[in-house]
Amino acid sequence: MIPFRERNPVVVGAVSLAVIGTAMVAAFRAGDLPVIGGGDTYYASFSEAGGLKADDEVRIAGVRIGKVTDVGLDGNHVKVAFKVDSGADFGPDTAAAIKVKTILGQMYLALQPSGPGQMKEGATIPVDRTSSPYDVVDAFSGLADTADKIDTDQLAKSFRTLAALTRNTPEEFKAALAGVSALSRNVAKRDDQLNTLLRNLHTVSAVLDKRDDDLIGLMKDADVLFRAVVARREAIHNLLVSTSTLGQELTALVKQSRADLAPALAHTESVLRVLNKNQDNLDQSLRLMAPFYRVFANTLGTGPWFDTWISNMPPGPQLNRVAPAGEGR
Repeated sequence: MIPFRERNPVVVGAVSLAVIGTAMVAAFRAGDLPVIGGGDTYYASFSEAGGLKADDEVRIAGVRIGKVTDVGLDGNHVKVAFKVDSGADFGPDTAAAIKVKTILGQMYLALQPSGPGQMKEGATIPVDRTSSPYDVVDAFSGLADTADKIDTDQLAKSFRTLAALTRNTPEEFKAALAGVSALSRNVAKRDDQLNTLLRNLHTVSAVLDKRDDDLIGLMKDADVLFRAVVARREAIHNLLVSTSTLGQELTALVKQSRADLAPALAHTESVLRVLNKNQDNLDQSLRLMAPFYRVFANTLGTGPWFDTWISNMPPGPQLNRVAPAGEGR
């Protein structure tokens, strides 16, 4: 075997460049590889592209499941190729529609599952099961048919009649036209603000689009909450019934004890009137009682006896006094 150093450097360089080029192509087209890219490819035929382009989203019930890989002309129809992530289920009778994603004209491909089983990989959804947001050919065809049916003589007569009627236009109609003109001028002056509003709406729609998973998670959490409420419905019903029974029993108790409570409340009202009438006397009594209670508490605070003194009294006789040493008896 020839050592690597002894090989022709031109051949080695060419092979290296070819390997690097292949790796770069594989990196840029990784999404189309069967193992790395994942997902299955399907097709749909439309009578009109409707602004759909490659890399637009593919959704089922508002959930993103893939993307559009190619939009091309196939005879007198538009053939759309799209790749769907593994795990997305839709039957062989599935329909497709091109819908508006944002107010700025961004579109997406919406699948409407139908039929049992799973659509085969590489299958094409026919034109009769697809719809576009608008059809230019049908619109112009309808306009041509309508224009052919117009009676030009009658239309000219109508214009002449309208001109004759508006020749003596009343002041109210002129004021209405002036108001419409002023409104159009105000709208024209607010053009920058309207553009800002549209850009902000685009930002909001982009944020909502990025928050699809969060919104779906919120809906799932709400579903769990509602299921828990339904599961607790019996307990809530029992609680309401018990509360109603308690209210009825309290009402009956009040009715039964009304005869006893009425005199008590009447006497209580009389007592309150007397207390309110003598409120000043009660306050004065409480103030005068405070020194007495304080001295009385000090009298009984040193033990199980009364400890007090009386002033301006002579000393009492000393009983059983022991004489000091040296004092005569």
